[in-house]
This record gives sequence, C-alpha cells and structure tokens, in this order.
Amino acid sequence: MAAPEGNQFWKARTKHGRDKLFANSECLWEACCEYFEWVEENPLFESKLFSYQGAISEGVIPKMRAMTISGLCLFLDIDRSTWTAWKADEGFSTIISRVEEVIYSQKFAGAAADLLNPNIIARELGLKDANTHEVSGPGGGPIEHSMTLAEANNLLKEAGIDPDTI
Repeated sequence: MAAPEGNQFWKARTKHGRDKLFANSECLWEACCEYFEWVEENPLFESKLFSYQGAISEGVIPKMRAMTISGLCLFLDIDRSTWTAWKADEGFSTIISRVEEVIYSQKFAGAAADLLNPNIIARELGLKDANTHEVSGPGGGPIEHSMTLAEANNLLKEAGIDPDTI
C-alpha cells in the first residue's frame, strides 16, 4: 500500500539519512592507523628453496606488504568513490592527505630499499626516469624507416659482413 498523497510522514523521522561511518577526522585517522599496523603485522610470504651442503630445504620468507588506497578502502569497508568524496570534504581532507602521504612514503621507502618491486612501485607512484626519452613517429605513432635491399647490403659490407651469409 502506497503512502497517501501529500503526506508529511517524513517530518516525523528522528533523523534523515544514515549515520556517518566516522564521526570525525580523528576517528578516521585511528582507523587508518589500524590499517597501517595490520599491513606491518601481516607481511606476504614467499616460499623459497635453500641448499646447504647438498641438502635442499624449503623455507618461508616474510616480504613487505605495500600499503595501497585500495587496500585501505577494503580494510575500512568503503568504496573508492567514498574515499574520493571524503577527500573533497573539508572536515576530512587534511587526514586524507596525511594518509595518502604515509602510503606514498611507505611504498617509496620499500622500493628504494628493494623490499618492494621498484618498477611496479615507480609506476604506481607516477615516477619516471628523467633520463629516459620516448621517441615516436609523426602524431605519436611508430617510427617508420624504409631502406632498399641494396642500401642494406652496402651497410653490411661496410661493417665487414658478407650479405650472402645472412
């Protein structure tokens, strides 16, 4: 049965909408710190073979677990869009920035110490080698180069290679 037209039942509610997951930024910070501690206390494990005096044994080595915003969102049981919305919320923006800096710093330090894969972490953090230059053809397409067979044979001969042996 539908509510009668023009009803004002909504005014009788004691509250509107659901409660916030975190009452204030301090509660959010405490929950994020719990995630940081969980990451430290729950490393990943690598199974490795060892050889000593001809005897082979298997061992397990703890490996550093990288902190991520996605992992934090799962830990907090929130959606990534919620995290992004909180980032724009003036009440939470300072804490969100601090949390993101902690995560960035942990990944950077782990990669610098070779505890995390430096290539993966560099991509994740948006870092790139300033000495690396990407070269492309017109409009960003592939570089095209054409050479006749005679030109290729001449280059091979200049390099002391007999083209007929290739």
